[in-house]
Amino acid sequence: MVIEITKHSDIPKSKLRHCISIIDKKPILSASDLKFITFASKYYQYPIGRAIGAALPSHIRKGKPLVNLINEIRLTADGEKINPQDIKKRAPKQAELMRLLQNTGPMTSQAINKILNQWKNQKKILIEKGWVSVSKIVDEQKHTEKVSSPIKGPKLNSEQEKAIHEIQKFKNFKTFLLDGITGSGKTEVYLQLILRILSQKKQCLILVPEIGLTNQFVNRLTERVGIQPTLLHSGLTENERFHAWRSINKSESRIVLGTRSAIFAPLKNLGIIIVDEENDISYKQQTGFRYSARDLAIIKARNFDIPIIIGSATPSLESLYRHKENKYLRLTLSKRAGKSKLPSMHLIDLNKQRPTDGLSNLLIKAIKDHLDKNGQALIFINRRGYAPTLICQSCNHVAQCSRCDSRMTVYLSKKILLCHHCGSKEKYTNKCISCSSKYIALGHGTQRIEEALKAHFPNVVTKRIDSDSTKAKGSIDLALEAANSGKAKILVGTQMLSKGHHFSSLSLVAVINADQGLFSTDFRGSERLAQNIIQVAGRAGREEEKGQVIIQTEYPEHPFWDALFKGGYSEFAELALNEREATSWPPFSYLALIRAKSHKKSYTWDFLNTANKILSRDKTNNINLMGPISAPMERKAGKYRGQLLLQSTNRKLLHKYISIFIIKIGEKKCVRRVKWSIDIDPIELF
Repeated sequence: MVIEITKHSDIPKSKLRHCISIIDKKPILSASDLKFITFASKYYQYPIGRAIGAALPSHIRKGKPLVNLINEIRLTADGEKINPQDIKKRAPKQAELMRLLQNTGPMTSQAINKILNQWKNQKKILIEKGWVSVSKIVDEQKHTEKVSSPIKGPKLNSEQEKAIHEIQKFKNFKTFLLDGITGSGKTEVYLQLILRILSQKKQCLILVPEIGLTNQFVNRLTERVGIQPTLLHSGLTENERFHAWRSINKSESRIVLGTRSAIFAPLKNLGIIIVDEENDISYKQQTGFRYSARDLAIIKARNFDIPIIIGSATPSLESLYRHKENKYLRLTLSKRAGKSKLPSMHLIDLNKQRPTDGLSNLLIKAIKDHLDKNGQALIFINRRGYAPTLICQSCNHVAQCSRCDSRMTVYLSKKILLCHHCGSKEKYTNKCISCSSKYIALGHGTQRIEEALKAHFPNVVTKRIDSDSTKAKGSIDLALEAANSGKAKILVGTQMLSKGHHFSSLSLVAVINADQGLFSTDFRGSERLAQNIIQVAGRAGREEEKGQVIIQTEYPEHPFWDALFKGGYSEFAELALNEREATSWPPFSYLALIRAKSHKKSYTWDFLNTANKILSRDKTNNINLMGPISAPMERKAGKYRGQLLLQSTNRKLLHKYISIFIIKIGEKKCVRRVKWSIDIDPIELF
């Protein structure tokens, strides 16, 4: 792709490439779009060409012109001489197509589809005879938004009105942190602001963390605003994504709703950006172009000089810190909208209540009580599959992945063992490959919990919602419909169900296996655990009936629970920020992570040691180097992985330091034997 035309280049002539052809007569990206992508490329230390490629739909990357070309079918000079009556008896369908083209003249494929059925094979035969030809023409048809009569929303409470008023006071760039407890009506605030922006003839960009949340938001948005938004996410086909991107580029879409990649949507007249569930790690791309859509959204808003709202019931510590620095304006929604109340929260001490198949007797009783009152129960376990470990009861042999430093997850219904890290599959056997004794499955996943619940409640519809059960297109919508309609009384789900969903009958939320986040090696482990628990707890009691949250733990005395239960997320966040400051972890410093992997361990370490020497030679007092060390999972998918962490309190200095390093390491032979990357502002050190 040509991004600049100039008479001079510092790049050697031998390395410059010739243009093969001109596909589009006009630039497909505006100057502001190109500026934005260039910034992202420089900030995240990623090649500009690849960054532009990541921002474009695949059709354009493959050379398809921005104009939409469609087939036009017409008669040739020989075809015009043919009388359809002469061929009617032998080939009636060919005669029908010939007569249509003679009567109407050239027609597009779409137009013929509306009149004739099963005509395309006949078209091929007529082309071979030389009676019909096909040519490409520009589709002049414009994208039209589906518009309906908007429905009036509920009456706003004083906190919602205040939030909207504060945002509307600012006509220019400003970042607003909408900190609202679950069920406080953040979405209603978004909708009111969208209506006001649309009345100003401007466009809206809305980001959500997961595809599963888009349809729910679409329905709500269409109902209240009267306009169906244009969708941009990875669940679309290549063709759907191309047409959506094209309509946005032509300023035919007023509302764009999407996941992280939608941040690169080529909007021309943007009036507001909304980032829902801003704390979600899904906004950070973890491979290739490792950008943060949330952070780039703020840059995009600044470029357009417009307000941006980042909302969450559990704001990230980075966002709370920037509020303290007066960079973000925090707007609080402290009470639930309508008559609903926050659920009560209880701990079950598993040292006193030993569970069977992951469920304690107290929890089973609580589920029964809520079902008897015609309520719904959500059982939250952030681990899919049947069991995470298969172990021999005689020799203690554990079924390990042959390509990763990881155990194989048991999928009992499919009779397979699956590695969640590399996707390797093995046939399940109940006999130990070492001593032929019987294997036993240890631990619990969503499938095992679902099986146990069906045994306890055989006459109750139980629905499992995780990435395994919702692979098929549209399956998550069907599952959520079953939950919303009340058909499914018990839901078993992972993080997919922890945020954004509204189940009117849900009265009980149970969190099992919560302890895994208490002793995480990642410094963000406790923050993630607190966010998950608060988010999933917020699904309970969203109508008039008060909800209940039950958490099973083997560490009821842990200070984490005390902070979360007594002061809620705000108190926990305050304590966590103090800990981060004391240890100089983000947001009180900035990180960059150099990762390397190779099929040979020696190659990985050769690269990391070389990188360490280069970095140590140029290091200043404000730069800390940690490592090199092995990755927490050293071997993954047959590759040996290691990493080197850079830390600094000066962001500009850190970026300059890395830029110099990239040039110097590129000259070393060791780079040819490894695959390496730089992750700016990493959110996972895995």
